Amino acid sequence: MSEVEALLRELAPQVLGTLVRRYEQFDTCEDAVQEALLDASVQWPEQGVPDNPRAWLTTVASRRVIDHIRSENARRRREESVAVGVPADAHVAAPPGEERPGDSDDTLTLLFLCCHPSLSAPSQLALTLRAVGGLTTAQIASAFLVPEATMAQRISRAKQRIKASGLEFAMPPESERAERLRVVLHVLYLIFNEGYTATSGPELLRTDLTAEAIRLARAVHRLLPGDGEVAGLLALMLLTEARRPARTDGDGRLIPLAEQDRGLWDRALIQEGVELVSKALATSPVGPYQLQAAIAAVHDEAATADETDWPQILALYEMLLGIEDNPVVRLNHAVAVAMVRGPRAGLALLDELAADGRMARHHRRVAVRAHLLELAGDTAEAVAAYREAARLTTSLPEQRYLEERAAALE
Repeated sequence: MSEVEALLRELAPQVLGTLVRRYEQFDTCEDAVQEALLDASVQWPEQGVPDNPRAWLTTVASRRVIDHIRSENARRRREESVAVGVPADAHVAAPPGEERPGDSDDTLTLLFLCCHPSLSAPSQLALTLRAVGGLTTAQIASAFLVPEATMAQRISRAKQRIKASGLEFAMPPESERAERLRVVLHVLYLIFNEGYTATSGPELLRTDLTAEAIRLARAVHRLLPGDGEVAGLLALMLLTEARRPARTDGDGRLIPLAEQDRGLWDRALIQEGVELVSKALATSPVGPYQLQAAIAAVHDEAATADETDWPQILALYEMLLGIEDNPVVRLNHAVAVAMVRGPRAGLALLDELAADGRMARHHRRVAVRAHLLELAGDTAEAVAAYREAARLTTSLPEQRYLEERAAALE
């Protein structure tokens, strides 16, 4: 990412927040900011970055919004004049939007709006990446492997939903703030996960999405430095991202955690993540992101796979189950149980998990089952399970890895 592009992504939510607070028209303001970002991406590399880039973007986008408002006012006057027989130029209203005092960063308010519970999860993801992340529709479509027209419709519907619902650009009331923040963090978590292990397509990693998720998590942490779960999520991302250089080989093949070259891990990210989660656990109520970050820290701090403190990881997963019991946590808990108490104990938990309709045919449950069968010495069953998991996944790198595991056991 170039320095100009990085600056534009940082400024995009600040400028949009200013405009939405000023003009109270999210869809119009968002379109105007996107146009201003496009102008800047063309002009600034050639002419240089302005002394006050945020003011430049705000001014350019404001002009677009005012032009749109004037055009809409003129259209309505023409329609009204035809209906009542009054000359169209009898009254010209000035567009709203006088500058208000203060220069606050409205990024968090904007995140709350983009992640409003009235929007579907796909809409929350897309709108957050466009409005807060500053990504273009084409970039978001590419990241999620859908046609640009499809993503444009999704974003348009989300903006229309906000308009039709009359949602105000304001922080949610105190009684709703914790739950709304939980949704914001979940959206950032989903963005990171899609980048770290793409659900489909030829590439395992989407570094544009992981980088964007980390950037946005850092922004929220700056705004809410005392929130333990915000710190926990950022720590989890950093501790996971630290392993990225070792996750694939030169041909893009997936390398499981136990086989990775730990010398390639990013020690600076690990140190930052460990410090974040350690402070959060010591000063805040324990939450699921903090526990997941603590688990990641145990993995990252082990010098070798054999030195991993699995009993501690198992204890952390059991704490996590007490706070957030869901199929994914249960799947990971089964792995920890297998590493501490033996593969048969883990397989028994996986059989229980198969009764959950959400996981019965999930490729990750089947892949974990294959691995535990391999550890238990049931080679034929392991081969069949690896092959089944390969058929179920839509990720080509995962599919190739699972097929190779099956072939190696035959």
